[in-house]
Amino acid sequence: MNKNRSEFVQVYAELGKFTISLSVSLSTLTAYVLRAGEFNKGVILPFLGVFILSLGSSAMNHYQERDLDRYMDRTRNRPLPKGKIKPSSALIYSVFMLVAGSVLLYLNSVGALALGLLTVIWYNLIYTPLKRKTAFAVVPGALIGAFPPVIGWVAAGGDIFNFKIIVVAFFFFMGQIPHFWLIMLKFGKEYEAAGFPSLSMIFQQDQIKRLTFMWIVALAVSSLLFPLTGIIRNIWLIISLIIFSVGLIYSFRNMLVDPFGHFRFGIAFLHLNLYFLVLMILLVLSAISVI
Repeated sequence: MNKNRSEFVQVYAELGKFTISLSVSLSTLTAYVLRAGEFNKGVILPFLGVFILSLGSSAMNHYQERDLDRYMDRTRNRPLPKGKIKPSSALIYSVFMLVAGSVLLYLNSVGALALGLLTVIWYNLIYTPLKRKTAFAVVPGALIGAFPPVIGWVAAGGDIFNFKIIVVAFFFFMGQIPHFWLIMLKFGKEYEAAGFPSLSMIFQQDQIKRLTFMWIVALAVSSLLFPLTGIIRNIWLIISLIIFSVGLIYSFRNMLVDPFGHFRFGIAFLHLNLYFLVLMILLVLSAISVI
């Protein structure tokens, strides 16, 4: 009984891309605290709303790409191509989560709801179909990573055109592209086999590595906008930001000095995700002025 329950939870967690959805909602939390200047109970609705909305949107993506997923080793063991769940059940789960997440955002504000729905539309109705047409869909698709922090900012009563949230959203936008290019380095040929246009059809792997490294440098440099615009003022937080940004560049150095060498996908992905986690922590610490 417990095993069946565990498998049930695992299937739905995978369907909703639990880890990704959690990281998305953390960016919402970060921007909320940045605007509010403190942790308060008002963060609960936007945090949970974005998390649940992301679960629903991710499940919808699984449903949309269920036929293509079976052609890639990376995705063929997902719940739908593996037959762990019926497509109709996945669709019902997705719709339920989308409605629930929307209600939570609406209870916060109409602005938060509008931005949440825009994110879903951009991901499921624009980016997902666009992936089948061009290998450069990641560029407009990267906006998906920029919307959640804006939701948090607006949910805390902030102006969507405030320069601080524009800088924060730009940073998250920059981070989406190397994420995708890392996936292309590892699974580009699988994407081709599934019928997706891939960067590996246009560039050689060493070229993609160089492009990824250059974008990592650009991402690290973009983090300097936080102290330059006054979002982070504390000297120790600024020093920490610089150290971690230099460390990120250093961890990807082999992509430039040895682009034909062995690529450790897991380590590279971990370093990039940890960098984002650390930067979110620095932003929160700066906002609540604990240092």
